[in-house]
Amino acid sequence: MKDRAIITSALPYANGEIHLGHVASTYLPADITTRFLKMNDVEAYYVCASDDFGTPILIQSEKEGKTPAEYVSYWNKRDHEDFGSLDIDFDYFYRTSSPENIAFVQDVFKKLHAAGYIYEKEIIQFYCKNDKKFLPDRYVRGVCPYCNASDQYSDLCESCGRVPDEISDPRCSICGIPPTKEKTLHYFFKLQEFGGVLSKWLEGNENLQNDVKKYVQNWIKSGLIDWDITRDISWGVPVPLDSAKEKVFYGWFDNHLAYISSAVKFLNDKGIDGKEFWNSSDIYHFIGKDIVYHHYLFLPAMRLGMNSEYKLPDYIPTRGHLTLQSKKISKSRNWYIGLKEFLEYYPADYLRFYLVAINPYSQDDLNFDWDDFATRINSELIGNVGNFVNRALGFTVKSFDGMIPSPGMPDEEDKKAKEKILSLYGVVNGLMQENHLDRALKKILEFSSFFNQYFQHKEPWKADSDATNCVYLSANAVRNIAIVLFPFVPGSAERMWSQLGLSGSVAKCRWNDLLELGVEPGHMLGNVSPLFSRVESADIERHKSRLGVHI
Repeated sequence: MKDRAIITSALPYANGEIHLGHVASTYLPADITTRFLKMNDVEAYYVCASDDFGTPILIQSEKEGKTPAEYVSYWNKRDHEDFGSLDIDFDYFYRTSSPENIAFVQDVFKKLHAAGYIYEKEIIQFYCKNDKKFLPDRYVRGVCPYCNASDQYSDLCESCGRVPDEISDPRCSICGIPPTKEKTLHYFFKLQEFGGVLSKWLEGNENLQNDVKKYVQNWIKSGLIDWDITRDISWGVPVPLDSAKEKVFYGWFDNHLAYISSAVKFLNDKGIDGKEFWNSSDIYHFIGKDIVYHHYLFLPAMRLGMNSEYKLPDYIPTRGHLTLQSKKISKSRNWYIGLKEFLEYYPADYLRFYLVAINPYSQDDLNFDWDDFATRINSELIGNVGNFVNRALGFTVKSFDGMIPSPGMPDEEDKKAKEKILSLYGVVNGLMQENHLDRALKKILEFSSFFNQYFQHKEPWKADSDATNCVYLSANAVRNIAIVLFPFVPGSAERMWSQLGLSGSVAKCRWNDLLELGVEPGHMLGNVSPLFSRVESADIERHKSRLGVHI
């Protein structure tokens, strides 16, 4: 782990509201990791941007009587606000349509072109005579030629994750009519030439997930296909050639370059050499499994084609898709929960806690289930963590007027409890570094459960008990829970910190603060009250009945 890091996540497409499926695999794990790194004295920055270009935005803006720029400006602001409501704390949130990114994309193209990695070729492309336009990418749907999955996009099969050379049984996504084929001149990136160097990079990067590397290597072995990087639409980054005045770059050529251009702008504006910082940092790209092909092949190949002027990622944490009640999330079918809508029902920390708890560091899909959500919040967050914090601090207020007593001679249980407090750092730290966030959270819950049992077994409320050790150690356990939970549930951790009566903010704590007992005898607690409210079954039934219905 270096002392510098830049964290990015797949860019949200500026064409609609953020829903639960968006945040589970990318933004929430990235936010938690950034908070953890900062607590470890890493100069870490979480940088993101809205993905502003493409045919869907062009068509939708026309429907709403807006310019594409006006349309994406609205969604850029709305998405940033929605992420903020979940305490997703970007250090910088920009846009792919920024002048900095447009200039950077064009510069990258010129360098790749000068290096001989770009060529032009006349191709036959789908054209809809009904809509009178060429149909790039996601405006052609059909059958994947690799796995025979139906209703797939022409530029990505969501079933097998591959990019088809040509989709079978094509249909126009706008009108549903089979398109014709017309000639047009496009520009291609020589992806085929990078098979060997990409394979070597994959083998040499031990931070990448082995299961992902294996099937990316299989793609390379089966033969890469040169990549068509231009499109015949009016909304996108213009291709900087006189022979390509009517063309723009394919979104997957320009959008991931915004990781670099946005980070460099942000850092330069802070008076930091952005390029030097990028190249001397750990680089994280958090993604969902549907865009592995782009991040493991296109993205590194482009950077390699520039002689690695900007370093390749060190980590590409990849997670599966979120389903809803065991069904695929679909906005077109109204089978989704908007982030804004969910946070009208429950606090941000409830959602953060649940999505981490069910989300392994793998490509396995995860499922949001309303009943499971209620059970985990009530039993784990409230019945375990909330119960221990409230009973430990509440008893201190009731029996010691809120003052932490001086401990006496410890018995064996006290010694074991102290050892648990001081060993929490080692138990959780490695899992966090390895991005096993769900396992780290499980260890925190085990720690809280241990102290629930410790408190119960010590029976400090009995007249003949030695309550001082129990109260002293329990208060310090609460302190460590607040610190270690901060990346996961920052709002709740801050409330714990406040109830402990500790100065400042838990956000200012360092991870190695876990290695000491920081609540001293004589310390006065703050105002103590229950941290959480139960999730009621009647409310859950009402939320389930609203699925498929959005106003």
